[in-house]
Amino acid sequence: MKELALNILDIVQNSIRAEADHISIEIRESEQLNLYQIIITDNGKGIPEGMLEHVADPFVTSRTRRRMGLGLPLLKYHADLAGGELKINSEVGKGTIVNATFRYNHIDRQPLGDITGVLKILIASNPGISFIYNHTVGNREYTFSTQETKEFLMVDKLYEMDLLQDIGLMIKENLKEINASGISFLEITGIKS
Repeated sequence: MKELALNILDIVQNSIRAEADHISIEIRESEQLNLYQIIITDNGKGIPEGMLEHVADPFVTSRTRRRMGLGLPLLKYHADLAGGELKINSEVGKGTIVNATFRYNHIDRQPLGDITGVLKILIASNPGISFIYNHTVGNREYTFSTQETKEFLMVDKLYEMDLLQDIGLMIKENLKEINASGISFLEITGIKS
């Protein structure tokens, strides 16, 4: 995976498989602290303590159909490569927090990529899950909440195509406004590659 957004998608899919119905995706950027951080929090089933120490091993997975789990190992690889680390806190029955840090200015830090596309996929394919996306750049911040958006629009679901397009444009504009890094020029302008 050449974009962190794809790592985020994979980790969130793990949360969905763990039966989470509230998932938070947080990105913190600080050029001053030389820190880029991704935090994914869910209220799913959690990871048993015996498995927790091995979840970043690609050959360890709880799935029965696939023998390899690549989401966490790849995120750990990218974090390590960029001078950071991956920490996972989990409690059975309460949920999981995945915290990946990267050196902001590290040449090997992957770009964020199409986070808007990832959010649209998650929203459209999981109408029963409450997602919160928070992106902070220095002292500038943007937050998107599916629950707040549904309440504001007085709708039950956000998967209608026109509505998803509008949500995507809103997210892109807000990320552009806070100067989020790692998002490609094509992503911000909406130009198809």
